[in-house]
Amino acid sequence: MLYLIGIGLNDEKDISVKGLEAVKSCDKVYLEIYTSRLACDISNLEELYGKKIILANRDVVEKQAEDTILKDAEEGDCAFLVIGDVFGATTHLDLWTRAKEKGINCEIIHNASILNVIGVVGLELYKYGKATSIPFENENVITPYVMFANNQKIGLHTLFLLDLRPDEDKFMTIKEAIDYLLRVESKENKGLIDDNMVAIGCSHLGSKKQVIISGKLKDLREKDYGDEPYCLIIPGTMHFMEEEALELGGK
Repeated sequence: MLYLIGIGLNDEKDISVKGLEAVKSCDKVYLEIYTSRLACDISNLEELYGKKIILANRDVVEKQAEDTILKDAEEGDCAFLVIGDVFGATTHLDLWTRAKEKGINCEIIHNASILNVIGVVGLELYKYGKATSIPFENENVITPYVMFANNQKIGLHTLFLLDLRPDEDKFMTIKEAIDYLLRVESKENKGLIDDNMVAIGCSHLGSKKQVIISGKLKDLREKDYGDEPYCLIIPGTMHFMEEEALELGGK
C-alpha cells in the first residue's frame, strides 16, 4: 500500500488526522525534499509521527523509486510525504501513475498548498489564470512571460512560482524574478510590464513566517521577505474589494 500524503506548509501539526493515522500505520515513511523546503525541523515530524523519516531527493523519486518507495509499498505499507499538497508537482503524479501500473494500492490524502493559500493576499482564487514557474536558467526562456501575457489580456491574476533547489540551499529571489520579467518585457516590447506595475511579493505562505508585501515592482525589488521559498503575484483586473483587501493584506 502506498499512501501519498500532503503535510501542509507550516509545521509538523499541519498534517491531517487522517494523514497522521496513515503515517503511524506505515512500515516506511519517505519525505520528498526537492520541490519545497520544510518550515520546521525534520525531527519535529519524527517526534509527532513516531517514525524515522527517509529523505527522498529528486533522484530517489524519479530514478530510484522502483527499488525504494515502490518496492517498500509492494512489501508493506509505505508513506510518501509531500510538503503542501500531494499533486503540487508533476513528479508526484508520475510516482502515483507508476505505482498504479505496478498494481500497488494507493490512497491520496490531501492538504493545503500554495495554490489555495494564496487567497490570503486578498485576490479572489477563481480569478487566477495559469500559474507558471520561473527557472534559474532563463536567459532564453519566455514561457513564464507568455503565460503572464495571456492571463493579463483577459484580466486574470498570475502566480509566479520561483525556482528552488533546497539540496543546494539555492532559491530564486523576488528581485531576480522581477528582473527576469522586465528583461523579457524589454525584448518583447509589448508594453505589459513596467516598474510602476503593482504586484505582491510573498514568502513562506501558509506558515507562521509568511510575509506579504504589495507595491510597485520597483519598490518590491528592494524589500526584505525573510526566509525562502518565495513567490510573486501580478494582479489582473481587480474588483474594488480585492484592491481593499490587497492594501490591508500587504501591510
